[in-house]
Amino acid sequence: MARLAQDHGWRSVSWAVAGGAVVCFVLVFALMRDRPADLNLQPYGWRPSVEGAAASRKPLAPLQALAWAIRSPAFWILAGSFFICGASTNGLIGTHLIPACHDYGIPEVRAAGLLAVMGFFDIVGTTGSGWLTDRFSSRYLLFAYYALRGLSLLFLPQSLAQGPDSLNWFAVFYGLDWIATVPPTVRLTSDVFGRENAGVIFGWIGASHQIGASLAAFGAGTIRTSLGDYRVAFWAAGAMCFVTGFGFLLAKRALSNHTAFPGEAALALREAAG
Repeated sequence: MARLAQDHGWRSVSWAVAGGAVVCFVLVFALMRDRPADLNLQPYGWRPSVEGAAASRKPLAPLQALAWAIRSPAFWILAGSFFICGASTNGLIGTHLIPACHDYGIPEVRAAGLLAVMGFFDIVGTTGSGWLTDRFSSRYLLFAYYALRGLSLLFLPQSLAQGPDSLNWFAVFYGLDWIATVPPTVRLTSDVFGRENAGVIFGWIGASHQIGASLAAFGAGTIRTSLGDYRVAFWAAGAMCFVTGFGFLLAKRALSNHTAFPGEAALALREAAG
């Protein structure tokens, strides 16, 4: 895309992305189904003993799920951490790494190549994070991911000053960590709010990711315009990642408690009284 923008202007990139989106829309509309039952299949990992008990409990509607989730401290912890995740990835690095490289004389196509490297290692890191989430505490994994991301951001200005070769290592490391936060966050969402509502509530948590990204994109640009470089933006994002990571070490109680499904507590009391 950077080469396309360089050779044919930014409008050509917009048309290329729009065309790709149209192709994806057609493929999804024609071939994708809403649920396994549409193809006479059972959900992945389905077990009669487990699914039979949960079948009578339907997922909440989006607004109803949000109204229920915001009463839980766990929701604010997970949404807040994803706010920082979005700010430090899409909002900061995804938007401002190429301009930051340009400030140090690195060509835009070479800088865009760093984002491509991140995209490749993102697949590796996210897959590996899913494997780790099945075997280790999600809180400890999120602590490690955010703390290491914060450390890399603190040293990013130094890496930029050293040139493209140093940034190659940053791209590999940051790519491995880019969406590694998703599997443990989804796992915690499922543990706290139940599997039947994990999807819709994680959707709301994902919305905070986008809000964080938009504010960081604006904030980092404002810092660059006001101060002349991105160092303060990188350092501030690194510090926020550190705080977020250590927050997961202190949130054991909030993230260990299952949030009762609406009406579940009253039903339990009636069964106890009966």
